[in-house]
Formats: sequence, structure tokens, C-alpha cells
Amino acid sequence: MDKAFTPTNPQSAAGPRQIDSKLLLGPDGRVVIVHEGQQYQLRQTQAGKLILTK
Repeated sequence: MDKAFTPTNPQSAAGPRQIDSKLLLGPDGRVVIVHEGQQYQLRQTQAGKLILTK
């Protein structure tokens, strides 16, 4: 990732953090998430749905 992102409510105690999907996914509409050493891809479909794959 070459651009940092800013959560919508970074210090809110009212609930979980919120990050706008466009900001998270970037212009390509996908992002790789590393979780416990495993890589997952989160992408947006043409229909606007989100899909998480390993």
C-alpha cells in the first residue's frame, strides 16, 4: 500500500471502526489483507458486492 487511509471514526468508543470501502479498496477495487501469515483478497464485484477469498 502506498497511501495511508484514515478511518471514519478512529477513536470512537461507540462501536467498531468504520472505513469507507472505496478508501480501503482503492482505485483497483481490491486489497490484500494479511491475517496470521495468510493472504486474503477483498474485492468488489461489478455488481458492487464484496468478496473475500484466500
